[in-house]
Amino acid sequence: MASGFFALFDDIATLMQDVATMSKVATKKTAGILGDDLAVNAEKASGFVSERELPVIWAIMKGSFLNKLIILPVIFLLSAFLPWSIAPLLMLGGAFLAYEGVEKIFDFFFHKNKVENTDKINTVAIDDYEKKKIKSAIFIDFILSLEIVLIALSAVEEETLKIQILVVTVTALIATIGVYGIVALLVRMDDFGFALIKKREENKGVIYNFGKLLVKSMPIIIKTLTVVGTIAMLLVAGGIYMHHFEFLHHLFEKWPSILGEFIIGLALGIIVLSIISLFQGIFKLIKKK
Repeated sequence: MASGFFALFDDIATLMQDVATMSKVATKKTAGILGDDLAVNAEKASGFVSERELPVIWAIMKGSFLNKLIILPVIFLLSAFLPWSIAPLLMLGGAFLAYEGVEKIFDFFFHKNKVENTDKINTVAIDDYEKKKIKSAIFIDFILSLEIVLIALSAVEEETLKIQILVVTVTALIATIGVYGIVALLVRMDDFGFALIKKREENKGVIYNFGKLLVKSMPIIIKTLTVVGTIAMLLVAGGIYMHHFEFLHHLFEKWPSILGEFIIGLALGIIVLSIISLFQGIFKLIKKK
């Protein structure tokens, strides 16, 4: 009896060790999307008065947990009963990521001077504006969460369903807590900097200079995250297609893998953006008629 009891504990310990090891691998594979998720949510959670920043982040985080609560059971059911559907979903998600990445590049080069209409924001109730930003962030989080779950699942697709459920769930939870924890620190960084500056009214000393550094660093960090996130999206998308289409792998086998993935992601994004732009143009013409 006792030996059976200890054997059970040994099995549980071994299972947890396997899950921890595989979760590390799955988390590494999703790192690119996590960078984009971080950049998107840092941008969505900024721009509010300081006392509303943390409540907004909390609202988006709750939405993110709800997203994963919806996504995880659906993906596990598909993995168990329709495993062939995972690869097409993964590629659809990759196409979306490539599109998002290329659209950001396109906007940077061709809509550089596009300015948000702040007059509209001033005439709309603050609560409505806040709700719209939260809804937008939660929708984008849904797409990114779906891709995170699918990529994490692809890292353990050869394992049993039990291992898949544990590893993917752990990865999804780490992603949510990690991303929104860092976002909370980022959006409060400039407020902490201002607080340090106020403590040193003589405008000198290490604490004062550190406060100034935090305030100045905030917009630079957000912009850097946006650039890194855009590149990461293209790399993840390119990597998905390179993995699933052998001819693409052979086409770039003599190239550094990161360059091949970037080129494939960029080309895919341009194709998807062109198709969407074409359909948008057709719909506009139909509406005019």
